[in-house]
Amino acid sequence: MALLLAACQSAVPTPSAAPSSTASGSQSPYGSPKAPVAKLVYPQRTVFVQLFEWKWTDIAVECEQWLGPHGFAAVQISPPQEHAEIDSGGNVFPWWERYQAVSYKLDSRSGTRAEFAAMVQRCRAAGVDIYADVLLNDMAAGSGTGSAGTVYTKYSYPGLYGPADFHANPNPNYPGILCDHSINDFNDPTEVRTCELDGLADLRTEEPFVQDQLASYMADLYGLGVRGYRIDAAKHIDQAQLGQILDLLRARIPAGATFFVDQEVTDFGGDAVPKTFYYPTGSVDDFVYAAQIAAAFTHTDETLSTLENLASAPYIAPSDKAVVFTDNHDSQRGHVGSGLILSYKRGPVYALANVFMLAYPLGYPRVMSSFVFTDTEAGPPSDAQGHTNSIYAPGSTTPNCGLAPGQWVCEQRWHAIAGMVGFRDVTTGSPVMTNWWSNPADGNQVAFGRGSSGFVVINRSTTRLSQTLQTGLAPGTYCDVVAGDLAASATSCLGVAVTVAADGTAHFEIGPLAAIAIHIGARLGGN
Repeated sequence: MALLLAACQSAVPTPSAAPSSTASGSQSPYGSPKAPVAKLVYPQRTVFVQLFEWKWTDIAVECEQWLGPHGFAAVQISPPQEHAEIDSGGNVFPWWERYQAVSYKLDSRSGTRAEFAAMVQRCRAAGVDIYADVLLNDMAAGSGTGSAGTVYTKYSYPGLYGPADFHANPNPNYPGILCDHSINDFNDPTEVRTCELDGLADLRTEEPFVQDQLASYMADLYGLGVRGYRIDAAKHIDQAQLGQILDLLRARIPAGATFFVDQEVTDFGGDAVPKTFYYPTGSVDDFVYAAQIAAAFTHTDETLSTLENLASAPYIAPSDKAVVFTDNHDSQRGHVGSGLILSYKRGPVYALANVFMLAYPLGYPRVMSSFVFTDTEAGPPSDAQGHTNSIYAPGSTTPNCGLAPGQWVCEQRWHAIAGMVGFRDVTTGSPVMTNWWSNPADGNQVAFGRGSSGFVVINRSTTRLSQTLQTGLAPGTYCDVVAGDLAASATSCLGVAVTVAADGTAHFEIGPLAAIAIHIGARLGGN
């Protein structure tokens, strides 16, 4: 069983395959099993993944080969509508061209409408929903030809919108102008909602015609099988107007049908447009959570022990409203927040941050899946015309995952993350944290349980962890899922085995920058 990413094989030690009577882990939480070993029974799928800039055909295969078997609930895809194609010297075909809408035709650098529809159905058949990233606040800046061939200029998008549909209408005789410039004052809620974000044409989302167009687009996606929406720049849309758009969407789909809503509201606490405004319309991306995780795992003046009471930290969204994440496409490039940069570039520390997120009982976790970048503006691996490369070579079923230029990082395939998705799913019936422990001599060594369902130990320290801890689990032998697996026979562990004594305790020996997690779904002989 290949536990390490090919790009990391020479740098990261391979874990021992021999079971032991105590938990002894020195392995890095990198790595990716080739395929599921013992099939887990998922009481509920509780984690989704952002496959950033993936092609529709590749997402379909990933759902079937990896995401479905490993218990993922859904995929957040990049915006599927027609977008600007930007060839501007150094930033040729940048990632953010996907966020410059030209029309609502489903023809993008990720693929065609037919490929999109097939992808949604194949993923749903594998037990994985699709959440579409939708742009409701604005349209593309500048002028040019879109990915589906539409010729446009700012404020004029043929067959869709004209100048009267935007707040910064260039016609001085039009009486509805509310703002004719980009946002200058983010402390002014009116300016945040009506002025232009980064020069994009800001839609008049208060107008019935605009609302109807947006709801019709979302209903088209729903009709193709999409079951969730990530609303980009939601804080730049008045919350009442957003509610009206979603009500129009509900009127266009079958009665009683439901869908998931995740709203991007970049509120770090005390914002002029707080995320609390958007709780009535759905969940929110919790950037406060991401900032807390990033600080604890990367700042030298912070320790993991500060995360014990993360759920009650100031400005944290309640669990039923929070989409939690370690990073997204903006934060990993330093485009949002201050000191929030946490990404695959941090290696084992990043993997450990994801172990914590997937173990800690708060919110709906989203895992990031990136492509390798050095230029923060660069688009995905592509050809000279900006056509995204497939993650699979012709005739191959092995994805081009790794840490070299031109590769996709595929964090969802790192053993630490894939194994912890199963942990999250299996422990969903124990929604509280139990048996918290932190080393008083080293606040970067912590452990906690999920009732009688699971237990995790994380060592972000540079020193070895040696400790007997109360797990809260029934006595028996459990397999570590961070860097190991339960064998298909369910009679042995592929990696570290943890023996829980009759009193619920177990002894852990864990090397620096490593973790061990056990749960009832990976117990020898069954749960």
